[in-house]
Amino acid sequence: MLPNQPLAERLRPRVLDEFCGQEHLVGKNAVLRKVVESGNLPSFILWGPPGVGKTTLAGIIANSLKRPFFQLSAVHSGVKDVRETIEKAKKQQFFNQPNPILFIDEIHRFNKSQQDSLLSAVEQGVITLIGATTENPSFEVISPLLSRCQVYVMKPLSEDELIMLLKKALIKDTYLASYEIEIIEFEALLRVSGGDARKLFNALELVVSSEADDNSAGKIIIDNAKVLNQVQKNLALYDKKGEQHYDIISAFIKSMRGSDPNAAVYWLARMVEGGEDPKFIARRMLILAAEDIGLANPNALLLAQACFEAVNVIGWPESRIILSEAAIYLATSPKSNSSYMAIDEAIAMVRSEGNLPVPLHIRNAPTAMMKDMGYGKEYKYAHSYSGNFVTDNFLPEEVKGTIFYDPGKNAREEEVRKKLAGMWKGIYKYDK
Repeated sequence: MLPNQPLAERLRPRVLDEFCGQEHLVGKNAVLRKVVESGNLPSFILWGPPGVGKTTLAGIIANSLKRPFFQLSAVHSGVKDVRETIEKAKKQQFFNQPNPILFIDEIHRFNKSQQDSLLSAVEQGVITLIGATTENPSFEVISPLLSRCQVYVMKPLSEDELIMLLKKALIKDTYLASYEIEIIEFEALLRVSGGDARKLFNALELVVSSEADDNSAGKIIIDNAKVLNQVQKNLALYDKKGEQHYDIISAFIKSMRGSDPNAAVYWLARMVEGGEDPKFIARRMLILAAEDIGLANPNALLLAQACFEAVNVIGWPESRIILSEAAIYLATSPKSNSSYMAIDEAIAMVRSEGNLPVPLHIRNAPTAMMKDMGYGKEYKYAHSYSGNFVTDNFLPEEVKGTIFYDPGKNAREEEVRKKLAGMWKGIYKYDK
C-alpha cells in the first residue's frame, strides 16, 4: 500500500548539497549558491519547465537563511491574498532581522493588478520575492516588477540526472527500499517524465504499487512495458510541451469546428486542469474564429478577441469562465473556411505565377514622370459612381477573372454571393 505522502515529497531535498541538477546555479562557485552563502538575497524569478525544482529550491534557500517563508500559488490566489500575506510579513519584521521570503508559484498567471500589488512591498524591503514561472518573464511579468528582480533560468533535468534520481529513490525511500526492485529499462520512465522529476517519481511509484500488489515474493522488475501499461491506465499526464499537449488542443479545435459544444468544454476542462496557459487557449480560439467561422459570423472573431483581452485582464481562476463562454459560442456558430481558402489560393497563385505587374491604372503616381508613363491613368474612383461601385479590373491582366474568395454555403455568405454575382457580371463568374 502506498504511503499517504507522495514519493516526490518524501524525497524533497532540504539543503543545496542534496539538490539535483542546475549546476550552473547551485553548483560550487555558481551564482545562486554564492548569493545564498553571502546571505544578501535579492528578489528573483526562477524560469524553467515543470518539475525541475523551482519550489524546492525556494524552500531550501529560505531554510538555509533561516528566513520566514510564505508561499502563494497564482492559480488560486488573488490581490487580497497577496495583501494579507504582505501584512503577515510586516508583523514578522524586527530590528536587524532579514525580511521574510514570499514565494509565488506560477507568477505568470498573475494579471497586472495582482503583480502591481507586490511592487511596494518589494521596493520597501518588506519581503524578498521569489517567483517561479514556466513562461518567459519578459512577456509575462510587468516591467516595474521585472526590473527589481534577477532572473535565473532553470534547465530540464538530463537523462543522467533523472536516472540518478531513480536510483536514489530505490535506496533512500523507506517504502521502496522495503522491496527488492530492479529497473532493467529506463526509457519509458524517462519518456513519460519529460524531464519532470515529479512525473518521474509518480510513474515509478505507480508501477511499484501495482507490482507489489501482484507480487508476494517482493522481487519487482521494472521494464518499459510495465511502465507504459501503468501510466496509460492511471496517470492523467498533461505535458504542456509534449505529445498530449498537441493531441488535446487538436481535439478542442476539432470539437469547435465540428459544432460540438459539449466536447469543446470537456477538452477545455482537460487543459484547464492540466495547467495549460489560458492565453495559449485564447489564441487558438482566435485562429479558429477566422479560419473555421470567418464570414459566416464575423462577430465570432470579435468575441474571440474580447476573450483573449479579458483573459489577460482578469487572470486565473475566473478566466476559465470566459474561455468556456467563448468556446461554446464558437462551437455553436455557423461555419465557413472561405477566408482561409481564399488567402491560400492567392498565395498558391503568387508562388506559381511570380511577381505579376500591377496594372498601370491602379498604380500610385506621386511624380510627374510616373503620370507621363501612364501610372494611375483611367483609374475609376468608385465613390464617383452610383452605389460607390464601378466595374473595373484590379488584378494583373494575366490572372484577370480568377476567383480566390468563393463564398461559403451559409446564410450570410449566400447573400454575399448574390451581391458579388450582380456586381461583377462579365468579370467574375459567381453565378455559375
